[in-house]
Amino acid sequence: MASIEERTQEDGATTFRVKVRLKGHPVQSASFASKTKAKQWATQTEAAIREGRYFQTVEAKRHTLAEAIERYERDNLPSLKSAAHRRLHYAWWKDRLGGHTLADITPAAINDALRELAAERQLGPQSVAHYRQALSSVLTQAANTWQWIEQSPMHRVPKPALPRGRVRYLSDDERTRLLTACKESANDDLYLAVLLALTTGGRQAETMGASWSQIDLSRATLQLEETKNGSRRALHLAAPVLEMLKERAKVRRIDTGLLFPSRVNPKQPVDLRQPWEKSLQAAGVEGFHWHDLRHTFASMAAMNGASLPELAALLGHKTMAMVQRYAHLSPGHTAALAERVAAKMMGGGEI
Repeated sequence: MASIEERTQEDGATTFRVKVRLKGHPVQSASFASKTKAKQWATQTEAAIREGRYFQTVEAKRHTLAEAIERYERDNLPSLKSAAHRRLHYAWWKDRLGGHTLADITPAAINDALRELAAERQLGPQSVAHYRQALSSVLTQAANTWQWIEQSPMHRVPKPALPRGRVRYLSDDERTRLLTACKESANDDLYLAVLLALTTGGRQAETMGASWSQIDLSRATLQLEETKNGSRRALHLAAPVLEMLKERAKVRRIDTGLLFPSRVNPKQPVDLRQPWEKSLQAAGVEGFHWHDLRHTFASMAAMNGASLPELAALLGHKTMAMVQRYAHLSPGHTAALAERVAAKMMGGGEI
């Protein structure tokens, strides 16, 4: 219930003090110059308290975005693999909107900030999406865990339209030339590293950061415990790779557990950028990145009849969306299914 008390100030002005008392909630009060405004506030406040909105709104006005980001960085960021990149994103958000209270972090304010970000730094949709996701993680935590806001405003901030996924894979001739160049490289790690990526479809961080403890030579597997999507996955080691690993195991370094340790710091993976670029140039392969070794593996699997679910399992994707880009490379697989369906409809054998 709300009560309104009329008061006369020392200067003769009249004010109306409102008190809202609801069982189980602290008393809320405010003063207004007119009784009409006092009644409006009382009605709105009572409704907000009954619906559970009022105290979250008050809480949102007590904390700035900078406070929320700093708490998230302290509590959540250390466990993320992308912590270094996220800190760069959060530094920008704190500079742009850090002084605003969470109540003022509206969808419009976020949209304006993202547009300015893209223009100022000339960023593409994918990069802007990373900044958006970084802020979304903080606001989701503020809503669901800390209860500083009623709900995250990110629900009304559209994601940037991303371009279709790039697919560049090696032709048979390119593959032969590149492997020959890598084999002739002065770097002892390059050929095995490229062959491992090319025959497993593993991500660069998964293969280059691999340790001997993950490799089972008897079962010909490289076990991935922490993948990008959070699930375990085993990569099969093809015969040529397995033989090379067996030979390498005989002379492996004892000061590190990494499969490809750096000569400078054995606790860090080796940097293959220069020998990789030289081999690409020597092989005459243009417009090709290390990640495209994974695309080459997936494309070859698709062209040899792998279904989309099989591709998803090989590549470690949880959904079909990421492997749809290879669907057009396996027409024989869908053609065979279409023939069986047609045969069934025409009275032939079973589908």
